[in-house]
Order: sequence, then structure tokens, then C-alpha cells
Amino acid sequence: MIYRKFQDVQLSGLGLGMMRLPVQNGDDSTVDEAAAAEMIDYAYQNGINYFDTAWGYHSGNSELVAGKYLSRYPRESYCLASKFPGYDLSNMDKVEEIFERQLEKCQTPYFDFYLFHNVYEGNIDAYLNPEYGILEYLLKQKENGRIRRLGFSAHGSVEVIKRFLDAYGQHMEFGQLQLNYMDWHFQNAQEKAELLTKAGIPIWVMEPLRGGKLANASDEMAGTLHSMRPEETVPGWAFRFLQSVPGVTMVLSGMSTMEQLKANIATYETNEPLSEEEFATLIKCIDAEVKKAGLPCTACHYCTSHCPKGLPIPELIALYNEHKATGGGFIAPMAVGSMPEEKRPASCVGCRSCEQVCPQQIRISEMMADFTSMIGM
Repeated sequence: MIYRKFQDVQLSGLGLGMMRLPVQNGDDSTVDEAAAAEMIDYAYQNGINYFDTAWGYHSGNSELVAGKYLSRYPRESYCLASKFPGYDLSNMDKVEEIFERQLEKCQTPYFDFYLFHNVYEGNIDAYLNPEYGILEYLLKQKENGRIRRLGFSAHGSVEVIKRFLDAYGQHMEFGQLQLNYMDWHFQNAQEKAELLTKAGIPIWVMEPLRGGKLANASDEMAGTLHSMRPEETVPGWAFRFLQSVPGVTMVLSGMSTMEQLKANIATYETNEPLSEEEFATLIKCIDAEVKKAGLPCTACHYCTSHCPKGLPIPELIALYNEHKATGGGFIAPMAVGSMPEEKRPASCVGCRSCEQVCPQQIRISEMMADFTSMIGM
């Protein structure tokens, strides 16, 4: 395992993100604890010492699983990260209540890393509003040793991140970005990474495989990559890309299977950054692919908790993308037709509540209307 020095600790180059733990019967809120425990044990025993959870992951159950199974190990032997859920504005006046509960759920007296979760257009005003006292409270917990290092994650625009840093940057010890080669240009990830580096803030990476999308490639792109590095896997390219980006300290991957975990740990046995030619070719290939791609959903499930109709939004977006990419066909209509009527895209009421918390800023209500029109149900 590659390790990178950060302040006074040696961090594994790869961290276990706990947003996509294995689940039962496809229910994101029901973690398969036996499988998750096996993965946590394997990760720990094979060099991963950074575990990342959050209040909302798996409908609140990720923190419980983290606490239950990591507490079997000496507390100083691993780093645990969680986040204040400011992506939901109703939480803004509950920072103390939520933080105390998080410590209980994670069975820990402190967090090694704690973040302002998902700084974006919809919550920047509230995050910076002194009336809520969020920064003041978190700095007090840091002073008391209950937070060792304070940072933030962001899905917002470059302008939003600049605004956050102008206000709170002096207190931020790390910044977590959605950073991968697909988003290098598509979501201005390059500019965001350079912004943090210029500010002297080390980069934490989320969505290195873009919600699993970068685990595969088109035949054309895969052939190009193989010609340059015959022994490298397609997912491996995503990690080698991140090993090439200045300022990257921690890469978090939300792994759902033991197979994914073992493969990613194997990749992080070595540090093999891309050459300038490989880097440029990879970006050229993906930029061409993006032009043909559908909506950039990462299946984070923030949207589902804000949908008054309880629609399975990530699944519907995936079917929409499939239908668009294939130019029609029977798969999406068949899948939608098998759903209860109240779970189909036509049930969307267009309230846009889901859009307020979508990190990818997808116009979900417009997609639902378009999808309904295309498949006629």
C-alpha cells in the first residue's frame, strides 16, 4: 500500500468510502453487514487506514456499521472521517445535536477528519450564515480534541468554492472534490483542483470512478488505453490518473464488493503516474466519450430522500441514459413497465426538491418529463 504523509500521520493512498457498502435486496438503506464487515476487515488488514462515512450514507446506517466494526480495532490504528450534513438545509440549526449523535453512532470519542458536507449553490449562504454557528461549533470541537482535522467536501462551482474559501479557508486543512478524468473538463475539476493547490489545501478525492462508470470503457477507448499500458486495467487508469494530479493526498473509493476492494488495493501497491502523453491521450478520449454520454448521475441517493413521491431516481436516470444511448429499444420500457405505476417517471410532480440536493446539478424533473414522453408511460 502506498502511504502519503499528511501533517503528523501516514495515510494510505486509498481510503474506503462507505457510501456504497454492499446492501440487501437492492435496498440502499439496508446494509449487508456480514459482507460489509468482511470488506472492512480486509481493507484494514491490507493497509487501508482511512475510512470515510457520513450522516446520510445508507439512510444513516453507514455510520452505525462503521462504528460497530471499526471499534474492534485499536482506535489510534485507523482514521475515521464523517461530515456535517449541510446538504439538507433543515439540519443547519442542529450541528451540536447531529455531531453528538455521530460520535455515538461511530462509537468513537473523536473524528480524525470532519467535513462540511457538500458545499454547493444550494447551501453556501446557510453554511456561511453566522447565526447557525456551524464553524464556531466545529472549531470548538477541534479545540477540545473531538475533531482532529477540519475540512470540506464540495460539488459546487468554482465560484462557490472560492466564496467558501474566502470565508473559511484559513480553517480548512483539506478539501474533498469530485475528481476523475471524466470530470477534468466536464465539471471543471481541473480548475477546482488548481484552486485548492494554489490555496495550499491538500486534495481529497471522491468519485474517482465516477460512480463506477469509469470501471468500463468503450471498445475504442479500451483499445487505445491497452495500447499504451497493456498490463493496466481500465479502473486502474482512473487511479493512475489521480496519482498524476498534483496535490492529491487521499483517494476515496466507494467499493461494494470484495472483488472491487481487492483490485483497487492491488493497484495501490504501486505509484505509477501517467506520462504527459498518456495523460493527454486519456483526456482526449474521455472528452470525446462525454459528448455521447447521458446524464452524469453517480447514484449517491441524496435525491431520493427529498422526493415526495419516493421515486427511485438514480435507477430511472440509469434507464433514461440507457434508452438515450441505444437510441430506443425495449430494455428501458420493459424495466419501467415492471415498476409499480407510482414509481414510474410519470409520477414526478415537478417540485424540483430533488434538484436542490443533486451534487451533479441534474435537471431531474425535465428528465422525468422527457423519459415519460419517450416511453409513453
